[in-house]
Amino acid sequence: MLDIIVVAVDGTDLSLAVISTLANLKISPEGKLVLAHVIPLPDDLGEADRPHRPELLSFEEAETKLEEYKAQLPYTCESEVVTGDAAIELVRLAHIYKADLIVIGSRGLRGVNRIISGSVSSQVIAEAPCSVLVVRPK
Repeated sequence: MLDIIVVAVDGTDLSLAVISTLANLKISPEGKLVLAHVIPLPDDLGEADRPHRPELLSFEEAETKLEEYKAQLPYTCESEVVTGDAAIELVRLAHIYKADLIVIGSRGLRGVNRIISGSVSSQVIAEAPCSVLVVRPK
């Protein structure tokens, strides 16, 4: 049975799939979910002259979105809004909370796009101190 799960959400439709997947897990009644949103630092966004990606949430928007997710879940939940590299921060949170599982979405990138854009889920799988469940887009 799972006691502590770090759940990576970013406010996109993929996050809804991640939240929906939690219903299929056997979570301890005393279990806790850590809903985590990572805001990339400007250096993590790429070139300085590129516009900011419109899908990125501000700190306040991220907190509001996490509260919306928490209201949908029948578990004890904590929220974490952090800044930095998504993979590094998710692994760090898993260490801090001594997580049994990380649940993360995958954008489903393949080939060259995956190499260029990088794969957060692949990096988390490689570095996580616990099991990782990757939710694929539908």
